[in-house]
Amino acid sequence: MLRFCALGLLLFSIPLFVLPAQEVLRGQVWVELEPMPGQFIEDPAPPDAEALRRRALEEASLFFSAMVYGWAFHYDIGEQARNIPEQLELEPQGVIPWGDPGLFATDTEVRDNRLYMWADFRPSAAQRRRLSTWTSGMYRSAQAVGHGPLGGPVLLADWVTIKQAALEDAARAAIRTMLRGSERQRPKAAEGFISLAEFPVFWRDAGQWAASGRFRVKVEEVIPFAAY
Repeated sequence: MLRFCALGLLLFSIPLFVLPAQEVLRGQVWVELEPMPGQFIEDPAPPDAEALRRRALEEASLFFSAMVYGWAFHYDIGEQARNIPEQLELEPQGVIPWGDPGLFATDTEVRDNRLYMWADFRPSAAQRRRLSTWTSGMYRSAQAVGHGPLGGPVLLADWVTIKQAALEDAARAAIRTMLRGSERQRPKAAEGFISLAEFPVFWRDAGQWAASGRFRVKVEEVIPFAAY
């Protein structure tokens, strides 16, 4: 209990910033206070407050990057009968690092052996223009659930990579669902752009991470099998 109190004091000492709501992106992340499921540590050390804070901010920066910049994608839909594997390639269009001056940790709470943290991001004028592009009529909304491995013995920084895998699988499922609804014939591949509309939700499902995400998608090109 003492270590949680000390953790709370350190985290709540982070300065709070009151900003105009329309200029701030906000989302909540959580990290485990004990070793992650799938890790095998004989004698886990007490949680380090600064390490947990960094882990939470790294995760928040991943989501803010996906909201502001998004990804360019190339999606091979795959077809078992033709021995074509399904594959999604995502290329980030920009990155907001965890130490970005516009990124802040605000409210925190220790509950159910987890640290919950609200993170705010104040975008620059150029970033606000990017955000307005994603909300234009050129992009369609799509929501889907993806899965990824729980992971084995991993480094602290790999926590973000593990959850990113589930998020990217959700992006794949969202693109696939959109193509099913718009294309009469099954195409070979599609290219375009996709962004995250809001922070995703994670949970454990049958030995895997599950991620539910809402995305904004623009399909620039649909490549039919006839082109090959």
